[in-house]
Amino acid sequence: MVSRPRGAARPSAPGRERLRLVSEIRSAASGIPDDWLRGYLGSPVPVLGVRTEQLRRTVRETGRRVAEWPAEKRWALVESLWRGATYEERSAAIELLGRRPFVNEARAWRLAARWVDDATGWALSDSLASGPVATLAAARPERFSELMRWTRSKNIWRRRASTYALRGWVRAGELDPPFQLLERLLDDPERWVQRAVGTWLRECWKKDAVRTERFLRREVHRLAPVVITVATERAPARFREELRQTARSGRGRRPGRRGL
Repeated sequence: MVSRPRGAARPSAPGRERLRLVSEIRSAASGIPDDWLRGYLGSPVPVLGVRTEQLRRTVRETGRRVAEWPAEKRWALVESLWRGATYEERSAAIELLGRRPFVNEARAWRLAARWVDDATGWALSDSLASGPVATLAAARPERFSELMRWTRSKNIWRRRASTYALRGWVRAGELDPPFQLLERLLDDPERWVQRAVGTWLRECWKKDAVRTERFLRREVHRLAPVVITVATERAPARFREELRQTARSGRGRRPGRRGL
């Protein structure tokens, strides 16, 4: 329990709730060296090593307590967590943002989109993009045009986030938007983005192997090695090797566009 210095002003309701949540998070720290965890997660801030399920359970309890609060108090809590000093506080902010009533409010998209550039490292970036961002994008399909703009961002994490934000379309088997966006990123020079492209082509394969194979064949001369490796994890080995050989033999060429 965090004590309040004598004479200090009493924290606001969001401040008290944040102190409570942070105290619970810190009590669940794993004790694993922070430098190893930060390196593994690519975290820009210290990592306590709280297990994901424990963190989510704590956030669910917080969400229930604040659900009936006035909107401004709820949003003050979420934003204060995002400014927190640890990976777990920022993760808690992402988890809360993806819960009702937050995710049902117009402000959620603006806030999530603003956080994307600062969600550096694969763990925070993917959690934000495949969670609240993906949920909010799928709820308003017109937001796909904004995701397309993200593919041209100078920030590699925003470009990567554009792929994880495709979760709703891919899971629904609506593959036209994912193919359109992923095609834009095939020439991206950053390995973190290339891996993400491969990941979501693999997920497309699970939904429609025929269309995804057609896409991969059409764009083979633009596929980075890591894209081929990840995208074809569920494909026959002979198809993966065929793509690799074709890519090596003609890297840099681009065949004419054909329909999917």
